Amino acid sequence: MTDKFPRPGGGDGDGPAETPMERLLREAMNARVSMVNAHDLRPAAPPKGRIRRLRPVYLTTAPILALAASLAIGVLAIHGDPVAKQDVPPPPAASITTSPSPTATPTPTDTPSPTATPTDTGTPTGDAETDVPLADATPPSAPPATGSASSYTLRGVKFKVPAGWKAVPVSPDRVCVLSPGAPTDPQQNWEPARCEPYGVLVVVYNSPDDLESGAWPTTADLASDGGWGHQPNCPIWGRPYFPVNGYSSVGAPVRTKPTVAGKTIDKTQWNVGCNAGDTFTAQLWGMSSDQVFVVANGLKEDYQAGLTTIVNSLDVSGHKAPSPTSTPTAATSKDIAVAIDASGLGAGQQVSTNGTPVTFTVTYRNTGQKAYAQVQPLVYTKDYQGTPGDVLPINAGKLERQDGGSWVQIPLSVGGGMDYAMVNKAAWFSLAPGESRKVTYRISLDPADGPGEMPLVAQAALPYPSTAPLTVLGEVSQVVRVVK
Repeated sequence: MTDKFPRPGGGDGDGPAETPMERLLREAMNARVSMVNAHDLRPAAPPKGRIRRLRPVYLTTAPILALAASLAIGVLAIHGDPVAKQDVPPPPAASITTSPSPTATPTPTDTPSPTATPTDTGTPTGDAETDVPLADATPPSAPPATGSASSYTLRGVKFKVPAGWKAVPVSPDRVCVLSPGAPTDPQQNWEPARCEPYGVLVVVYNSPDDLESGAWPTTADLASDGGWGHQPNCPIWGRPYFPVNGYSSVGAPVRTKPTVAGKTIDKTQWNVGCNAGDTFTAQLWGMSSDQVFVVANGLKEDYQAGLTTIVNSLDVSGHKAPSPTSTPTAATSKDIAVAIDASGLGAGQQVSTNGTPVTFTVTYRNTGQKAYAQVQPLVYTKDYQGTPGDVLPINAGKLERQDGGSWVQIPLSVGGGMDYAMVNKAAWFSLAPGESRKVTYRISLDPADGPGEMPLVAQAALPYPSTAPLTVLGEVSQVVRVVK
């Protein structure tokens, strides 16, 4: 090998001769330097492709570091030689001073180059790894909610049954539309025929017979403080029960007149309290001219939208409303005339609330051509401005009928059921054409009753079977003045 850097003196007498150690070091340095060229000194190319956390890779600096190590060893060895001269020139610096600039050293990949950072457009750059935002939970192509509203027709009246709801017929004139939350467990204290509080009751009357005494709901119920219900039931969601101590209103009823299918419909809403401190909302809609009603007692607020769908979709165009002037059928020809004793209550006799009984008679006469083997007499009072009770108004006092030689107590008010129509067989009688029968009654009122004009109703009816509407053969109503 040719010496590029001969030691001064070369051992020719100008200085001490080169030692074997110095010669080996010099040759090693010459070999290392000869390996470095201009290509190795170019700056490193910027990073490309996938960005990952990698260990630092030193490419062009490896030869330089090796060279530096050799130099360090050489310097130590030379300076450690006791015969080394101070005027020995340093190794050539050309190959070292032209080393790459600091930009040639790649930066640690813990800090990626800005050119490789994905943008905020949500589209990954290359195959960079990104997280899906939590807001992208439901893709636009997600299928809509299953199920759709269906149509139901009751006596010519059409309405929509919301998706998830179920229409359950109750009787010829009514259907219960059960909400999706209605229980299916028979252990629940609930009967499908009651429809409270898990459903919406739709009622359609076709004839005057449907509106006989005891029918509910009616137009009159919309104006009554207790018109929301007809049975002693507290429809609390999940646990309906019989209120032992009755009801109490919470505020006054709210009455409005919304428009449904181009027709004005009456609505009354009640807030009702039960004896255990429970409260519920009762809602009643009524089309008086069409005799169509919708009832929702205790329905969960979550299902108010479905209730609104039912009401707003009512279509009565195919329903023939019962006409007050319709000709009665033979079974209800009203061919039994009923009259209250003209010398007593019929003449405007007053009834005091001090408990003093007032006796009166009712006459039943067959004015038709049909003979009736069994007729039952009915007498009862209706609620008035003095009736106690805000939610379920019932007149206080006593009503008795004389059967043979004894007095038998009977319901004074209709109340919440049909108990008033269940007359003992001992009171039934037959009526041939032209025949009459008189029945004696007495009434006494309680101090809880207030003053006012109380309706008194007397009817002749067929025996009530409790499984069908009451068949009334004749009736009369008389206003009785109640005084303190």
